[in-house]
Amino acid sequence: MRDVTLVLSDGTKFHGKSFGFEAPVSGEVVFNTAMMGYPESLTDPSYAGQLMTLTYPLVGNYGVPPFTTEPNGIATFMESDRIYASAIIVSDYSEEYSHWNASESLADWLKREKVPGITGIDTRQLTKVLREHGVMMGRLVFDDMPETQDFTDYGSINWVERVSCKDIIRYNEGAGRKVVLVDCGVKNNIIRCLINRGVEVIRVPWNYDYTDMDFDGLFLANGPGDPDMCVEAVDILKKQMSLSRKPICGICMGNQLLAKAGGATIYKLKYGHRSHNQPVREVGTNRCYVTSQNHGYAVDASTLGNDWRELFVNMNDGSNEGIRHLSHPWFSSQFHPEACSGPVDTEFMFDRFIETL
Repeated sequence: MRDVTLVLSDGTKFHGKSFGFEAPVSGEVVFNTAMMGYPESLTDPSYAGQLMTLTYPLVGNYGVPPFTTEPNGIATFMESDRIYASAIIVSDYSEEYSHWNASESLADWLKREKVPGITGIDTRQLTKVLREHGVMMGRLVFDDMPETQDFTDYGSINWVERVSCKDIIRYNEGAGRKVVLVDCGVKNNIIRCLINRGVEVIRVPWNYDYTDMDFDGLFLANGPGDPDMCVEAVDILKKQMSLSRKPICGICMGNQLLAKAGGATIYKLKYGHRSHNQPVREVGTNRCYVTSQNHGYAVDASTLGNDWRELFVNMNDGSNEGIRHLSHPWFSSQFHPEACSGPVDTEFMFDRFIETL
């Protein structure tokens, strides 16, 4: 294992060992407090451009499942077609793995997909730095190589454009009711949750004008980066909302795009929500749910238009976790109800959407 150093933009350094692909890389350093699910997280397009730090100390002990696909073309165990995180940072990488469904080690997978991994880092200390300072840019530098990697300007890149599909993809054709899925970086289990509820899914690029298409409902997917970069998607959504009262549901980035179309503004969280244990409350009730989350931006609920209300709030910091329209079947969640890999408390959000079609 070669010596490698994580250099943060404030000059802080953490020294470790490489166990993945050996190449320098730069990105936004974020932390995830989930105790499992690294195959799903690494393949979540919402992590594009980010160096993912896992606070759970032991990583890699259950290996990586095979990349197999279902008859509908969706990967069985992964959330997309490849690893989207720029790197993974862990405290203790387990070289030995054991699991009934494992086909290779995490290290072999990272090397095959050309993604760096670093172990031996005090990830708890790194997380404390990020919590106190806020997320910051970082780069992995191999100690026996010259420092040629600059810090990536994460906020200036339209990451949604980079991860969205380029062509229309159809699933479950001929099923009956049709749902247009706006792909901002959609996770496979979102598509699966819709298919399992008996609808045809028409997956379109993030900036595709779907307003003239024949469909029964609109679904806005998750995705990486700053929603303020997605002006085209918001303009198309506004056009759709002015033409029709067809049901609209959004997840994560979809929540932010719907809020922007409703007149709200977005702000960046200090260090984001990335875990499987974020508690949210449904507004107007005492019902709380444990949710899976992965986002660095949030809706400023105080800027919502008069026809909109908060649907969910985060019980840790009070930030917005979903919105709803007062009279039209338009609603969304900032958390991930498809629960992959996370708690299944809120999968009912898909049922609510299907009931409105």
